[in-house]
Amino acid sequence: MAIRTRITDMLEIEHPVVQGGMQWVGVAEMASAVSNAGGLGILTGLTQPDAKALAAEIERCKSMTDKPFGVNMTVFPTINPPDYKAYTQAIIDSGVKIVETAGTPAVRELWEMMKPHGIKILHKCTAVRHALSAEKAGVDVISIDGFECAGHPGEDDIPGLILIPAAADKVKIPLLASGGFGDGRGLAAALALGADGINMGTRFTATVEAPIAQAFKDLMVANDERSTDLIFRTYRNTARVAKNEISQQVVAAEREGKPFEEVAYLVKGVRGREGLQTGDTNHGIWSAGMIQGLIHDIPTCHDLVTRIVADAEAIIRQRLTGMLV
Repeated sequence: MAIRTRITDMLEIEHPVVQGGMQWVGVAEMASAVSNAGGLGILTGLTQPDAKALAAEIERCKSMTDKPFGVNMTVFPTINPPDYKAYTQAIIDSGVKIVETAGTPAVRELWEMMKPHGIKILHKCTAVRHALSAEKAGVDVISIDGFECAGHPGEDDIPGLILIPAAADKVKIPLLASGGFGDGRGLAAALALGADGINMGTRFTATVEAPIAQAFKDLMVANDERSTDLIFRTYRNTARVAKNEISQQVVAAEREGKPFEEVAYLVKGVRGREGLQTGDTNHGIWSAGMIQGLIHDIPTCHDLVTRIVADAEAIIRQRLTGMLV
């Protein structure tokens, strides 16, 4: 048996499991492993230093898989933005047909560049109103991101159990459930709530192929669902990260009313990248969601995706149908 949804049909993948874009993690080894497992792997565009490097990484990923994969382009609010249009042109020129987007309204300019080239756009939202706006603008898939997620959960604090069906009630295009997913129970629940598949980030970082130091993977197995911090709340740019010495310093500084400038040196992206490479889990901040509480091993991507789908099928076929009388 297999689980067939609008997502598997549209993206031409075997299983309704998508690996979301993750800074410093979404490279060819990661994306190709997920795609080869039957899901959809995604390269993170801004992990590469420039558009030329992204084009090379796309070609590298093509050499590792003959299955569909995508590229993430997130538009961040920043004083000195990267050349998003150059990155997008590199994606177009490469022939990639699936792009995951997120971020500020400026991302719409990138949509307009991609649409004429038949690229399927998966847009990540943290609110139903934003999802409806993106749908109206012509994106192909909404990835609705609950409060449990790693990274930026928005400012409404709506968990997936409410947000996913609220979106499913109004959004007509295919829907991915994101934030707090990592096993077959989650996939079955997402389908029951009205989604067409799941988008996972944190769970895929605790796999053999994830290009981060083993210490981070081991820590995610050891951590529980309480092992995250919400930072940047007072700056209206909330982010969920793994709880460590740095995140606790940021939380304390915000509690004291300190401006962002006083914590900026702690949260620089390059600092986080250095930690992921060296294995120092307290060197910088790193994104991780509440799903850590359900991570108990470090499998290959193939074994993880296969297990998730098999467990979801068993829940649907045996547990749920068995309750009908």
